[in-house]
Amino acid sequence: MNKTGEDKSGPDLDSEARRGSGANPPMRPKDAATLILIDRSGDEPMLLMGKRHTAHAFMPDTYVFPGGRRDRGDGYIPAADDLHPAVEEKLLNRMPKPASAFRARALAIAAVRETFEEVGILIGGPGPVSSRQDWSGFANRKLAPRLSPLRYIARAITPPGRTRRFDTRFFACFRDEIGRADAESSNELLDLKWVPVSQVGEVEMPRITQAIITELVSELNHDPSLPFGRPVPFYQARHGRFVRELL
Repeated sequence: MNKTGEDKSGPDLDSEARRGSGANPPMRPKDAATLILIDRSGDEPMLLMGKRHTAHAFMPDTYVFPGGRRDRGDGYIPAADDLHPAVEEKLLNRMPKPASAFRARALAIAAVRETFEEVGILIGGPGPVSSRQDWSGFANRKLAPRLSPLRYIARAITPPGRTRRFDTRFFACFRDEIGRADAESSNELLDLKWVPVSQVGEVEMPRITQAIITELVSELNHDPSLPFGRPVPFYQARHGRFVRELL
């Protein structure tokens, strides 16, 4: 790593950065969020993953974490609690304009919403309920989304030249911090499984996801509590290579 905090990420990610380069018109990445649920009840941590449907235009037939694009209304959804201040600060670091706490909060809300929609796990607590139809699962239980358990662990931007581009923020939280967490498959994610970290290499997934899991495992080995204010690796493609920086 050089003095600017940049680090070339290796040949596998570099080939991913070059794939499809120039094949499609320039496209601005859309805000997105994903959530890594960690089960630490056994001998080693396990991560919840699901297989994307074959019909998906973006990363079909690969295993990913629940997540998706930030909706326009996500920032207006009332929450049961707030993001940890260190998480909000890191989200604002290098956020494209207009950068705001409102947008940071909306990204976390999106991660919670997508987790419920795709795997049926509700991260909520007592609080004001939303009348929006896509939040009826929370409202019917008189719950609002909880944000306080979410750690911000990574950020990655889809390289240019793809049919879809996302500026994805990766959140993580522990299964035992959110109450009941029984996953159910949906039309978005199939074949849900809790993958032991020692077996991650046996699962077909995007290379960037592999890189972020490697980062996560290293952090868990260093401090199993996964502190909220940890440095956040940021991956983006430059000149056909992925570059890793720390936020």
